[in-house]
Amino acid sequence: MIHLLLFVLTYIIVLVIYEIFIVRKAKKDKSKKPIEVKYLVNKHKVNMRKADYNQMLQIVALTSSFDISLVVLIVSFFERINIQIIVAALCILPIIIGSYYLVSRFYKKRGMIKDE
Repeated sequence: MIHLLLFVLTYIIVLVIYEIFIVRKAKKDKSKKPIEVKYLVNKHKVNMRKADYNQMLQIVALTSSFDISLVVLIVSFFERINIQIIVAALCILPIIIGSYYLVSRFYKKRGMIKDE
């Protein structure tokens, strides 16, 4: 139960911080796209002309918050700090790559991927 509470609290806190510092800034100045948006456009070929930028920012905020919360949840099962750091380092990249792959599949289903 404590792990679920930790996950939910981490998710909410990270989401609020992300909305304040990343999303709000990106909405004001569209030339300063978050790295996640650049990753989706460059790696997964999301077509920014078809995709709604504000919706993409929200999806990125939700996805990144979930990723961070999931890593915190996984790490919370270990007690020693050095093990926590190693586990976090090993699992963060696969989690991020996997979650943004799923986001790209979402955009592909809606026909928002550039034809290659």
